Amino acid sequence: MSTGSIAPGVFDAQAAPVSRAGALDTPPAAPGSGVEYGARRLVIVTAILLATLMQTLDTTIIMVALPYIQGNLGATLDEATWITTGFIIANVVVIPLTPWLQRRFGRKQYFIASIVGFTVASVLCGMAQSLDQLIAARVVQGAFGGGLLAVAQSLLRDTFPEDQLGLSQGLFAIGAIVGPAIGPTLGGILTDQLSWRWVFDINVVPGILSAFLLWLYLRNTEQPQRVPLDAAGLSLLAVGLGSFQYVLDEGERNDWFNDGTIVACSVVAAVGLIAFVAWELRAKNPIVALRALGHRSIAAGSAIGLALGFPLLGSVFMLPQYVNVLLNYTATLSGLLILVRAAPIALLTPLVGVLAQRVDARLLLGVGVLIVSGGTIWQALIMTSDTPFATLVAPLVLQGIGTAFLAVPLLVNVLGSVGTELTATASSFLNLSFQLGGSIASAVLVTILDRRLAFHLSTLAGTTGRPQIVGILQAAGRHRRELLVGLSQLIEQQAAAMTFADVFLVIAAATFAVLPLVLALRRASSSGPIPLTME
Repeated sequence: MSTGSIAPGVFDAQAAPVSRAGALDTPPAAPGSGVEYGARRLVIVTAILLATLMQTLDTTIIMVALPYIQGNLGATLDEATWITTGFIIANVVVIPLTPWLQRRFGRKQYFIASIVGFTVASVLCGMAQSLDQLIAARVVQGAFGGGLLAVAQSLLRDTFPEDQLGLSQGLFAIGAIVGPAIGPTLGGILTDQLSWRWVFDINVVPGILSAFLLWLYLRNTEQPQRVPLDAAGLSLLAVGLGSFQYVLDEGERNDWFNDGTIVACSVVAAVGLIAFVAWELRAKNPIVALRALGHRSIAAGSAIGLALGFPLLGSVFMLPQYVNVLLNYTATLSGLLILVRAAPIALLTPLVGVLAQRVDARLLLGVGVLIVSGGTIWQALIMTSDTPFATLVAPLVLQGIGTAFLAVPLLVNVLGSVGTELTATASSFLNLSFQLGGSIASAVLVTILDRRLAFHLSTLAGTTGRPQIVGILQAAGRHRRELLVGLSQLIEQQAAAMTFADVFLVIAAATFAVLPLVLALRRASSSGPIPLTME
């Protein structure tokens, strides 16, 4: 029977005889090629997407579980935040190293090792009996997780033929975008129904299955090479990028530059990153190929990825804060609301992937930016202290539709404009920029949240001196104290609602600001990749 019946048009039919060892022996499209067809492609793509979802889920699945972890392990709020900070710092340091690591250890070997390491670290997280153990395991998990996304993206590109680049990147985007979106949903359900430890233990089965299937079926098209280690570049990258991420994560909590540690880390980050760039541009064997940013598509794509990471991950971060703090949603209900936004992304992304190879990516990106910013403005205008669940659904669905038009056209445009020798590098830059955009978003939005809340509290508190309110309080007699308490609570609720509305208006403005950057993209060439130039 033809394997094409599994998913017509996606996993194209070809004979797939099964060997005595149980492997699908479909021949590759060409010697040394990673292109697959039929059932073998289905197995490989499923395994890659499982690995992708594991990593992206873990960036947000823990958000709703943090208060439970804090209470269970006896940690303060500041201490508990290192569970996420440690993961992200390790993640962003490893992401730009993935092209070198693939060359040094072989792409298949490195990818499977990353999956196994991530899975083992997840088990250690779930077994942790103290905060120190959990933070250490999360750092290890983040380091191995840094090797998953960029490699998965390049593997999917090579598994599909060139004329299905849009489909391959659409499938990747499902894991990269939908994962963080459904993370709070899944985290809320697991935490409410089972235990916070399950937000880590859930990785075990997909991790084992993914590693096993890829070990059996993924062709080893890139063998290990004896490439020298750029120790100086590695050290400067780790110090500079790690310090920068620490400043973003801890800045607002420590009152930014009024804190000596934040000032010191800012200086270290600036000096370290400047020295890293200077060193890598002169190094004979750089650990990060910064010269690839001379390719216009990679440079523009990275800038857009950084800009898009702000609104997309920023809204995923802030929406649970609004519904949990102000609307008193349970973790499960909060997650279901975010799922409303994720559903159209999952449904439309593969279709947009196919469309992206027929329509100018700049047009699709522009449409996506306008839809997302419009949906976010709509959401900000209806946010009150008692907004019903149903009222929030329509703007969130609109945002989901717009989001489906953002990531895939960008990925198709950039990867379709570079040769295979730059695929790994382009993927690492895109994933790093998106991650940093999200980190910047959380730092900036939390700061805005604190500042605007103080402003609205001060403004609303000033209204209590109006003659009408003073008269009511004077006439209240012995009920004056209860009336004052109720008035204070009302002021706090309204100030919080106005603050969250302000934050989402900022997110809408940040989304709209991506439009000028879209013009910097090249129109993808139909005749093949565009060579590396400094244009």
